[in-house]
Amino acid sequence: MGSSAMVYVAVIGGSQATPEVAALAREVGREVARKGAVLLCGGLGGVMAAAAQGASEAGGVSLGILPEADRSRANPYLTYSIATNLGHARNILIAHSADGVIAVDGDYGTISEAAIALKLGKPVVALMADWDLRNLQRATTAQEAVALLWTALKIAA
Repeated sequence: MGSSAMVYVAVIGGSQATPEVAALAREVGREVARKGAVLLCGGLGGVMAAAAQGASEAGGVSLGILPEADRSRANPYLTYSIATNLGHARNILIAHSADGVIAVDGDYGTISEAAIALKLGKPVVALMADWDLRNLQRATTAQEAVALLWTALKIAA
């Protein structure tokens, strides 16, 4: 895969998040930023905002791919945002743009993103997700999730 600076990691999850889920997503964002990777997300609230906040706190770069036609609802922690006017179809853009995916909790929208990424042959690591998807890897901490993803992408730790 090469240098971590060229790695794009999608952090996906629900637009609503409990404090526990948000804290985990923030830590995932920090870990992704510490590795020098670009954090991709859907750009709205919940897990997306928490992950972008973590990346921002760690000095990283985050890119939100928004479902709306404008950037007015983009979360404030994003470095950059792209308005798509594609609704849920923007999930396909996220899956295609990412080298790998970390899913933090989430429901149908998150499952669809994870499934698209898996169909594309991209590694997906899940935290706090009880879905039964073939080839889905599971982790219990943010550090473990990023380490598993880096191993799957064949990037030296």
